[in-house]
Amino acid sequence: EETRLEIGGLMPMGDLKMQDVSGEMVSLNEAMGENGLIINFSCNTCPFVVAWEDRYPMIEKMAKENKMGLVLLNSNEAKRQGENMEDSFEAMQQHAKEMKYDSYYMVDKNHQLADAMSAFTTPHLFIFNKDKKLAYKGAIDDNYKSASDAKEHYLENAIKAIANGDKPDPAETKGRGCSIKRLKS
Repeated sequence: EETRLEIGGLMPMGDLKMQDVSGEMVSLNEAMGENGLIINFSCNTCPFVVAWEDRYPMIEKMAKENKMGLVLLNSNEAKRQGENMEDSFEAMQQHAKEMKYDSYYMVDKNHQLADAMSAFTTPHLFIFNKDKKLAYKGAIDDNYKSASDAKEHYLENAIKAIANGDKPDPAETKGRGCSIKRLKS
């Protein structure tokens, strides 16, 4: 039974503690900033993440400037099993170090949050406003291949609008990326 979290919907599972690459256990409520929270469903190896990752420092900077929290969630539970450990906690720690992440990068165990928010791809971004209501979901921009060729800066515009208490336009864009690797039920 799949529920889709629609724009205006309340942030689910705000108290769920997840393990950050630092070893710290952090919940979404704790990660919230004064103006809201940006959640980026990401991972270590998806080519779309790798292509868009040069924009992650810009997102970190914008989150700080606009007083928003920022968390990266890795929901690829199927890549933490047996032979395939591409998204294991150790691999995440290594990746965060290599990419010099300056934000939380946490394990979404058994893709609980991805399921609760109906996140489908990596990357897939969700911004909750200060009232913990979903105000934006979708892509970073309209060109994963090249930051300089992007014409529509969806995420940037959404962050600014939400920090100002406005509604972003568009509030929803189509996410492009690799599917989140869920466990087969």
